[in-house]
Amino acid sequence: MAIRPLGTRIERDSMPAPTQTLDDPDADAASQAWHLTVGGRVQGVGFRPFVYRLAQRLGLRGWVRNETGSVELFVQGAPAALIEFQRALIEDAPPLARPRLTAHTSGKPENLATFVILPSPSREDAPARIHVPPDYFACDDCLRELHDPDNRRYRYPFINCTQCGPRYTLIRKLPYDRRNTTMAEFAMCPECQQEYENPLDRRFHAEPVACPACGPVLHFVSPAGADTKDNATALAQAVAALRAGKIVAVKGVGGYHLMCDARNDIAIARLRAKKPRPHKPLAVMFPAPGADGLDAVRAVAELTPEHERWLRDPARPIVLVSKKAHAPLSPRVAPGLNEIGAMLPYSPLHHLLLEDFGGPLVATSANISGEPVLTQNTDVNDRLAHVAEAFLHHDRPIQRPADDPVYRVISGHARPLRLGRGNAPLELTLPFTLAKPLLAVGGHMKNTVALAWDDRIVISPHIGDLDAPHSLIVFEQVIADLQALYGVHAQTIVCDAHPVYASSRWARCADVPVISVLHHYAHASALAGEHLDVKDWLVFTWDGVGYGGDGTLWGGETLLGSPGAWQRVGSLRPFYLPGGEKAGREPWRSALALCWEAGLEWKQSPEDPMLVQHAWQRRLNCPQTTAAGRLFDGAAALTGLNHRSSYEGQGPMMLEAACADATGAAIPLPLTRNRQGIRETDWAPLLPFLMDRKISLAERAGGFHASLAQAIVAQANAARAEHGELTVGLSGGVFQNRVLTEQALALLRANGFDVRLAQDIPCNDAGISFGQIIEARMKLT
Repeated sequence: MAIRPLGTRIERDSMPAPTQTLDDPDADAASQAWHLTVGGRVQGVGFRPFVYRLAQRLGLRGWVRNETGSVELFVQGAPAALIEFQRALIEDAPPLARPRLTAHTSGKPENLATFVILPSPSREDAPARIHVPPDYFACDDCLRELHDPDNRRYRYPFINCTQCGPRYTLIRKLPYDRRNTTMAEFAMCPECQQEYENPLDRRFHAEPVACPACGPVLHFVSPAGADTKDNATALAQAVAALRAGKIVAVKGVGGYHLMCDARNDIAIARLRAKKPRPHKPLAVMFPAPGADGLDAVRAVAELTPEHERWLRDPARPIVLVSKKAHAPLSPRVAPGLNEIGAMLPYSPLHHLLLEDFGGPLVATSANISGEPVLTQNTDVNDRLAHVAEAFLHHDRPIQRPADDPVYRVISGHARPLRLGRGNAPLELTLPFTLAKPLLAVGGHMKNTVALAWDDRIVISPHIGDLDAPHSLIVFEQVIADLQALYGVHAQTIVCDAHPVYASSRWARCADVPVISVLHHYAHASALAGEHLDVKDWLVFTWDGVGYGGDGTLWGGETLLGSPGAWQRVGSLRPFYLPGGEKAGREPWRSALALCWEAGLEWKQSPEDPMLVQHAWQRRLNCPQTTAAGRLFDGAAALTGLNHRSSYEGQGPMMLEAACADATGAAIPLPLTRNRQGIRETDWAPLLPFLMDRKISLAERAGGFHASLAQAIVAQANAARAEHGELTVGLSGGVFQNRVLTEQALALLRANGFDVRLAQDIPCNDAGISFGQIIEARMKLT
């Protein structure tokens, strides 16, 4: 049983029962009155207009208003109508709403003539019952109006209603009213005001409502001299620039994209050289023709029903899909890989841009690599002037960044690799109640933070890698934002045990108590936190590197137990990593170290190994590690695939892609206990196999994956023989690898194991903050 997302609808039989019903002989048959409080996701989703229309339909009187994080109602009328009202309130709510009836009391009927929507009260000391809505994709109704020449919002790039448009990225504070958003500075024209105030209109209290007469405006700027503030002209100029092979920075919902023609080799090569981003795959946004909007994606990719479902999910995420052999895309979109990151347009501006351009566009985050996406017009002009060759700005301020979420289908289910615009902040219900609020500050790479209080946890959108000053600024902004939005102030901070992570240093400088959690314990606890029915775990936590309990760099660990009581019972054979952190960018170092550890020679090293070996022999800047990620790096180098990486995980991703359809024969890997009693898998037999150029690359890559999958099963069988029945979990960034994960899953199940994978939380370091909360709570009990 997974943790239930906050606001998930409850069944009628689990709702609080009314104090008076039709069967109550003392009930006033003429009129009854109820006070109701509805929590969950009920703000920013058209819930109050829905309540108004429902009350009108049932002939009820009373009022509804926003409170801080909930909706309060007073409703009176015939008992049968009230009962139907309560049912429909939950079961027939708007598609984006996730209501929960949290309070129900009987009241005294008042002299009311109709049902009205009251203004939201201003309460600075309101309790933290807040639910912050994410940003929503453009709905079908708005898209119909967008394409209707007779509609006053025809081709207006900022069209929205109560069922779509920005939320999280424009809310300054709650309650969610226009005055508390970045739209406050846009005074509504009489026509928009009339829609906003009409309870029967689709835009009744749609806080970002606007039109060409009163709303945000596009602004196109290019070094060639164009400086246009007009929606139609600016859009046309941006499309013309893209058709001319230019790189255009386009402001969207949660930040800017750098966009160019996804079929233009020269434009993409220029983008890669300027950013610089020489090899990392680039996301592609496709037009949305066809009945389901996926015809353009199908032209270049093989889609399963799960891919189709998630491409059309309300979050409109980037979904990794298998590229067709002769796809009409530039090979420079994802060099060396057989998947591309595809997404559909999610804002009205994107729809217009893609339709007018008439083909797919690269849509990569406009940032300095590794940093959060940029949101401010001036920042983009200043910091990306060397990359972008034109700019399509607009004047609706973005309050906080939200990058695009990313999903990959593994074992038949789409699993998140990154949370972001459309599904974050991610609100979940905890399986326990906290005595005091906690803030978890995550790891160093792929950073997210999590705020937890009572039985709630909120996980931030992707922040990024914390190496750069701008990343730290956004990191601190998100921490302050979450606490301010939800009205919760952390009394304890949870951080990674690594002494020099930027997040850990920040935590120790804060004036509150700090709890440190081992990196791989957090990985294991994140998985356990999603599967509450499991008591006895055996979790394989495989990733790059993380600070271990013995002071070495872990990354290939097998953990037995449960949150708060993990025991390291298995690992990979350790080796010394020459150059420390340098090895992550220079996989040839890992390859040499593996060979030296095994007493072998690697003759294809791209660098003279003499100085490196000299340092390795003396253990100078050569930390010991058991990291599966560094083993994958070494394997990619030994096969000749990748000697230097320009992005994290490049070698392992290329090695997985090289498997193609070859399963590869597994090589048995010895499993022995070390002096501490920990079972170690010895990878040494793989090295001659990986270096043998007489064997095809696909066979070597496939054999490597098959061997590690068998090694996982061997460790699991040994642990079961000693400790009894266990549920096996796979957690950590290595299990983003679909080939390894699906092979291990199949073999484990064939050996009778119950196996669990991450579901709503990324298995990589983006899930560390969630795992830190789960683990820290056990330390506090």
